[in-house]
Amino acid sequence: MMAEFIISTDATCDLPEDFITASNLAVIPMRFTINNEEYISKGEKELSAKEFYQLVRQGAMPKTALISPEECEQHFEKYLSQGVDVLHIAFSSALSGSCNSAKIAAEQMSEKYPNQKIMVIDSLCASLGEGLYVYYAVQYKSNGMSIEETAEKLESIKQNLCHYFTVDDLHHLHRGGRVSKTTAVLGSVLGIKPILHVDEEGRLIPIGKVRGRKQSLNQLVEKMKAKSSGLENSIFFVSHGDCEEDAKYVAELVKKECGIKKYMIHDIGPVIGAHSGPGTVALFFLGQNRTE
Repeated sequence: MMAEFIISTDATCDLPEDFITASNLAVIPMRFTINNEEYISKGEKELSAKEFYQLVRQGAMPKTALISPEECEQHFEKYLSQGVDVLHIAFSSALSGSCNSAKIAAEQMSEKYPNQKIMVIDSLCASLGEGLYVYYAVQYKSNGMSIEETAEKLESIKQNLCHYFTVDDLHHLHRGGRVSKTTAVLGSVLGIKPILHVDEEGRLIPIGKVRGRKQSLNQLVEKMKAKSSGLENSIFFVSHGDCEEDAKYVAELVKKECGIKKYMIHDIGPVIGAHSGPGTVALFFLGQNRTE
């Protein structure tokens, strides 16, 4: 009899609630503050994406808080104490310390529950890229794979999980220390839109610039066409910072250009959105590699 296990992840996965519930996922909530008010993403004090981006557009400066090892321990223990093993898929360690917190907690919990399995995978992913990685974990588990087999399979596709995105306003990335002030100012004046990706080490890297919004959205799909050729993508994900029409435009273009019919579109939640800002559009799929 195979031991029961649960798939766990953090609020940065940006997956919709109905998918989380249907897939029986355990999600660690994450705190953020906006206008001196603390909220808990995927927790008991939510702020809708719409309201969040509205506040940011009005000039509010959100701040995100790191998940502590203690919070991770409490989260893991809920399942371990019931005899359920845990496979935790963490937000990229290159973008946040939450993966490290989960690893520290897992070590503590392994000592306390020596007969239980707790595994932490550094996804090297962000937003719905992490969500897509979790989606594949759910597929593997429902195909009858054990916790070890699922972890092994996830490791084998990690470098195939491609993230490409563009932002409408460079000032948010500048505020988060992702681009220089000059880049942000010039970009705004000239209508330059950056194309960014998440690389092999899970870092956020600008890889190109185009003039105009439509061009930048088209470029995401071009990247996908080039990267995914010869690979079987049964589904692709698109996340957005309160610009659903642009996300739909990208999805339709992927359907036309790459012939993949199945997709998921969802908001970029407040924890990621605090850094990327409104108007961000991101595209996630399996590609040959994460090299640019």
